[in-house]
Amino acid sequence: MSYLLQCFIILPMIGFLASLFVPSKKETLLSFVAVATVSAQLLGTVIFICWWGRAGYPTLDIKQIVLYKSHEYEFFIDFYFDRVAAVFALTGAILIFLVTIFSQFYMHREQGFKRFFNALLLFVCGYNLVIFSGNFETLFVGWEILGITSFLLIAFYRDRYLPVKNGFKVMSYYRLGDICLILAMWMSHHLWHRNVTFAELGDSATVQGYFQLHNLEAILICILVVIAAAIKSAQMPFSAWLPRAMEGPTTSSAIFYGSLSVHIGVFLLLRTYAFWETQWIIKGVVLAIGLCTSLMATGIARVQSSVKTQIAYASIAQIGLMFIEIALGWHVLALVHFAGNAFLRTYQLLVSPSVLSYRIHAMFFNFMPRQTSESNPLIHRIKQAVYVLSVKEWNVDFLLYRYLWKPFKWIGRQSDFIGQRWGVFSWLLLLVVGIACFFFKENVEPHLYWYLPVFFAGLALLMVLKAFSERGDAQHALVLAFFSQMFMALSIIWNKEIEWHQIAFYLGDSVVAAAVGYACLQRIKTRERNIDLNQYHGHSYEYRGIALLFLLSCLAFADFPISPTFIGVDLMFTHIHKNQFTLVLIWAVHFLFLELALLRIYTRIFLGQHTKTDHPIAFKSS
Repeated sequence: MSYLLQCFIILPMIGFLASLFVPSKKETLLSFVAVATVSAQLLGTVIFICWWGRAGYPTLDIKQIVLYKSHEYEFFIDFYFDRVAAVFALTGAILIFLVTIFSQFYMHREQGFKRFFNALLLFVCGYNLVIFSGNFETLFVGWEILGITSFLLIAFYRDRYLPVKNGFKVMSYYRLGDICLILAMWMSHHLWHRNVTFAELGDSATVQGYFQLHNLEAILICILVVIAAAIKSAQMPFSAWLPRAMEGPTTSSAIFYGSLSVHIGVFLLLRTYAFWETQWIIKGVVLAIGLCTSLMATGIARVQSSVKTQIAYASIAQIGLMFIEIALGWHVLALVHFAGNAFLRTYQLLVSPSVLSYRIHAMFFNFMPRQTSESNPLIHRIKQAVYVLSVKEWNVDFLLYRYLWKPFKWIGRQSDFIGQRWGVFSWLLLLVVGIACFFFKENVEPHLYWYLPVFFAGLALLMVLKAFSERGDAQHALVLAFFSQMFMALSIIWNKEIEWHQIAFYLGDSVVAAAVGYACLQRIKTRERNIDLNQYHGHSYEYRGIALLFLLSCLAFADFPISPTFIGVDLMFTHIHKNQFTLVLIWAVHFLFLELALLRIYTRIFLGQHTKTDHPIAFKSS
């Protein structure tokens, strides 16, 4: 029975690959492929759960395939199935089937009809990977797929300013969650000295033994997991991204941000609950996040003028209650709550365009002003203060931008010495010297061994921050990102004895991807002359093939799970010692901004309003 779990990953992947080869104008065939895939997915899920129930609801755990193995590290795909996975799988299969049926009519004659169903089928694959994951590595693969499909569907109307801008903003928050997960994986590797599975985390005696021996490390892992869950489920103070994500098509908003994707944080807490169930500090943090989010999001939802934004914040408030239920140990209630909220929000979002027209009509012809006023001045002032804060969404988006993102942008803009044209040759020379010195390291002072990895990693971080904040030539920003990867690899070479084939895992595809990306930009520059990053160019209008190729090269370059580089990143993190917090923090921040810098190049060059005036001018928002 366990071996059938892989079919739920293979089936949507086959449907996704098949949809790639269907011509864009063949709407009927595209719809057939999508509907057939999700129908088979739903039928298979129902049959499997019935079979699993007749067998007595056993917990299934199987190690599917080992992608890489060394004497101290193993990267493997593991699948796990229990009652939590069954509820999420069945709810997801039903909702995906319904939304797909609805979408074939809703998206009829849309210019991006094929893009929508391509992204939807890829989302199904990523969602199932997360739900059936048996370890952090497998979950992280699905987590990354969910992130990129969210970006593609939010920016679906790619000729408009706000969908593109908000898609990139949502991706930046997702990337922050990725960092928390990968740091949790790094600390977990040093805690367990192997890639631990969720089945092993369910062994209370073993987990408590590790907690007693390594209490600080275990608490830090739990905190990172909670932060990742809060970001993915748009809990305070990370709630602002969810209403911005509603810029995509209504059907994608329904399946992503009303029902399934936004509940992945709830799933992560349920899956890791056995690891932190005895830690009252972690329970208190989860309770506080859920309570604050429920109260604040309820107030925000009541003052919004947009129907989709109201639904978004109402869903956030309900997910906050689920966080409270999980922390209190009421998991059955949390699962029922998840299913009910998912179905309700999907329905509300799908009918929201019709409801909007009805409400506008009622607003004009049946408006009744409020007849009573508050007699107590203090209560009146409190209500007004809460109202103003709710209208401003408690300024959490502004505060996060000012104190989280803006400092990194400032550092990048102040690093002009890195962005100079002549600097490329200097960095190349320094890279060669660093590699050469490694082969003659017996002549280097031993005490420098501790500082050189941090020096090279810090230099790489400055490069990627400069690439992220670059306003000039796109090719120059790509070159900076490439050199940052080289120096990050050099920092690991100096940090620990490492086999060269492991470096090849990390850099092999990055070199090819960077060369392909540079060639794509050179092609655009030759034809259009201007590829600066100070504006949106919208070249996907006329260069769709180049835009797709550049996006794939960026994803391969940024360690997306379509190349061995993804395994290489996880492998590099394992070569950072558990007491090297400065080095691992630099690596984490670099990992965060590398993908953002590359996707920023993609959005600025290929998305947004086209620079040529002979193209139609789209509305700013969708």
